[in-house]
Amino acid sequence: MSSQSEPTLPEPRRPEPPAGVKARRVLRNPRIWVVPGILVGLLSLLMSLLYLGGILDPRADLHHLPIALVNTDRGATVAGQRQNLGEQVVTGIATAPGQGDAVSWRQLDEATAKEQLASGKVYGALQVPPEFTATVAALGGASEQPARPTVLQYTNPGVGSLGSSLAAQIGQQAVHQASLALGAQLAALPQARGAGDAARLLIADPIALTTTVGHPIGNRSGLGLSAFYYTLLLVLAGFFGANIIGNGVDVALGYVDNEVGPWRARHPVVPISRTSTLAVKCAMSVGLSLLTSSLIMLAAAVILDMDADHLPLLWIFSVCASSAVGLGVQAINAAFGGLGLLISMFVFIVLGLPSSGATIPLDALPSFYRFLSLFEPMRQLTDGVRAILFFDAQADAGLTRAWIWIAIGTVAALLFGFAMTRYYDRKGLHRTVPELA
Repeated sequence: MSSQSEPTLPEPRRPEPPAGVKARRVLRNPRIWVVPGILVGLLSLLMSLLYLGGILDPRADLHHLPIALVNTDRGATVAGQRQNLGEQVVTGIATAPGQGDAVSWRQLDEATAKEQLASGKVYGALQVPPEFTATVAALGGASEQPARPTVLQYTNPGVGSLGSSLAAQIGQQAVHQASLALGAQLAALPQARGAGDAARLLIADPIALTTTVGHPIGNRSGLGLSAFYYTLLLVLAGFFGANIIGNGVDVALGYVDNEVGPWRARHPVVPISRTSTLAVKCAMSVGLSLLTSSLIMLAAAVILDMDADHLPLLWIFSVCASSAVGLGVQAINAAFGGLGLLISMFVFIVLGLPSSGATIPLDALPSFYRFLSLFEPMRQLTDGVRAILFFDAQADAGLTRAWIWIAIGTVAALLFGFAMTRYYDRKGLHRTVPELA
């Protein structure tokens, strides 16, 4: 009985990679380099100029940095005459030559100065105490260790660490110059001529400066930078969220291929107008901003224990801010297509970061950045978040301005986006389906 061998099945052949153009042939074609080279080169150049151009010398770019001057000196008799040396010191600081327009000295009463510190309207304050003239009059007297007249300096970390530091440095220099001027005046008095060596040294530079925090913020506030980073998170969530939503909707509607690793899939095309597509994307951007804003607040205020009051208001503001950014991105993408990503990145991030006034105060930036700050979204949102976190959600601390610009941005985005898509639909410029090669 003969045995028959089992037939062997041929092994399945792996599909051969499609024959096509080699990579080196593509790279040798100069046309493939032109558009990416121009765009990448311009982007790198512009970002370098924008980001470095505003930070290299903030002291030289100072423009009307607001600092309060407060005189509470009650006056006293000096050399037989009734005088108020505090008024003399304050006036001398405000009118000192050589300041140009770098500083805006605001001569205020004590209550108004505290109010403006608490609303972020001034970056610091100098205050002459009530017994200033009386203390000056005692210099060169019988006491071997006379009390030194003191000027109080108040910082405002809520406006940002750099802004508060600049105001403190300017205040320190101003008080030193005022002290030397007062010392020269005191040295000419008869009582100074018979003073001892230690007293004469004290008379030559009589004023001491005591620095304290005028409007304190929490320890877990990043030295005043938490408002900036929180705003940046809201803007990035709106920006990236809008682009992710836009791509996801286009994939689901069949207008863009879904490519994950080596796999590529295409959904059936859904016949839909550009206007309806934009409506879907806008609704999703607003809806998902509820999720992103909640998660940002959860991470910042709960998990990381960031100092934050008015949490319900902060959440509502975050949702509206992130939604406004998302709607703006959707409108730009709908109008300009693939180029919209680059345009929206410039509008909301590239131009927004250096002109936000969050890391470097606007009063220490060149005029070009101050111009951008008039309408750039990140500046408006930073003011709103800073007012909520650091200035007790006061309307005049920047919160009202932020709400107004959120409303303006939302309306402008909807009007522009739907006007462009309706125009394309009326012209018959419908979205075409990509064909397989």
